[in-house]
Amino acid sequence: RKRSDKPEDDDENNAAAIAVGSVIDGVPESMAIGLTMISGGMISTATVIAIFLSNIPEGLSSTRGMKKTGWKPVKIFSLWFFIVVITSLSAVAGFSVFSHLPVELTAITLAVAAGGILAMLVDTMIPEAFAKTHNLAGMVTVIGFTISFILSKF
Repeated sequence: RKRSDKPEDDDENNAAAIAVGSVIDGVPESMAIGLTMISGGMISTATVIAIFLSNIPEGLSSTRGMKKTGWKPVKIFSLWFFIVVITSLSAVAGFSVFSHLPVELTAITLAVAAGGILAMLVDTMIPEAFAKTHNLAGMVTVIGFTISFILSKF
């Protein structure tokens, strides 16, 4: 995903890249939610909260970038609705497809999805947060990981 506050020569392509990046980022996250249902049939609260919280600033930043490029609100809403549908289907696929496969393959897939989430954080969100808040970015990151750890114990 490109940063929303960086000017680009081709604004329309930048907005399209943001949309594609959101799908590429959202599909593994949603599959991870579906995969967590396989063990015990319950969605991991920590996983859902972590994904939800990470998507709030990402979605706001992406929407801001789209508005800057001149996208109309209806087009932005339609795009996010489409992304929600795609990612919801990914969660269903994560459960229905992987529930019939060996546990080892499910574990590997979940690890890759988690790695994708971590890569997005390190590559995009943390540098952008550091550029705007400087020293607070590290503390907020530690607090976020601590909260995720605590939630995983419930």
